[in-house]
Amino acid sequence: MIEFFTEAWNSLPPLVQYLTVTTWKILIVTIGVILIVAFSTYFERKVIGSMQARIGPNRVGPFGLLQPFADVIKLLIKEVIVPSQSSKFLFVIAPLLSLTPALATWAVIPLNDWYVIADINAGLLYVLALTSVGVYGVILAGWATNSKYALLGAMRSAAQIVAYEIAMGFALVGVLMAGGSLNLGAIVEAQAGGVSHWFLLPLLPLFVVYWVSGVAETNRAPFDVAEGESEIVAGFHVEYSGVAFAVFFLAEYANMVLISTLTAIFFLGGWASPFEGWTFLNDIAGLAWLTAGGLHWLFLKMCFFMYTFFWLRATFPRYRYDQIMRLGWKVFIPVTIVWIAVEGVMAWFQIGPWAGLNA
Repeated sequence: MIEFFTEAWNSLPPLVQYLTVTTWKILIVTIGVILIVAFSTYFERKVIGSMQARIGPNRVGPFGLLQPFADVIKLLIKEVIVPSQSSKFLFVIAPLLSLTPALATWAVIPLNDWYVIADINAGLLYVLALTSVGVYGVILAGWATNSKYALLGAMRSAAQIVAYEIAMGFALVGVLMAGGSLNLGAIVEAQAGGVSHWFLLPLLPLFVVYWVSGVAETNRAPFDVAEGESEIVAGFHVEYSGVAFAVFFLAEYANMVLISTLTAIFFLGGWASPFEGWTFLNDIAGLAWLTAGGLHWLFLKMCFFMYTFFWLRATFPRYRYDQIMRLGWKVFIPVTIVWIAVEGVMAWFQIGPWAGLNA
């Protein structure tokens, strides 16, 4: 039987083989991201509940594990109301413009040393381009509804996203200088050798800027200024309900997963093991797997940053709008520019990631 399928597969044209493999890779990654998003809502409520001395979901299924599926069913059966004076086409397309870039970015993200959908050399530019497109969904959602409250929320969110996108871009310039490549797999390989070779320490200010900017760009607390306190409304998606609102909800959490994964790749070695180089672990029965890199390490690092998202939401009050904009324009952007200059000095004297390179 196996020989039959092998012969049938080998008889297919190379293009068909490529399209089949790529389609399966896309399905696996997409389904995986959606499942992570679903259970992120569950763990967020559990984590915040634990911090605030509450129980969290505990009714639907064992330990409340089926609560995300109950929420999905509830949103699917709710009525989608399209405002009569809205631009109906843009009203419908706006949620998709927020979700599609969050999923399409995964095409260039290496999950380990061999699993990547599109291993392109300009992967970093691709990430920057697609993460910038999501702002169009926010603007269109606020404008197409023909509601002043939604438009105000969209303008606040768009200004915040643009401000912190610039800081994130400068931070990634530092990653490019340290990794010497636009390919995300090459950036991970440049951090091989254990924790001391990760970009976390030599690029620590850029790591802080990138991570905080990622929290702000996803409109998460304490940067969730889309929800206006004076209007008591949900911001740009105030007129959305049912599946349309669910798509915005999915896009927000998909962006959280994306930012968490990218932070791990750029600064924490991606799929690399923190115990890489600890050869004595290979001699201890049952511990050899600790030194081997793989998807499990990338997943654990992503989970840590997702936990930090929840932690920040449960801990800090919402910032004022002027504080948020001041932080983005007057603090983060100058910090990144200064540290890029510091990186140039480090590269000249071959310090950190540049140690051992020929001048």
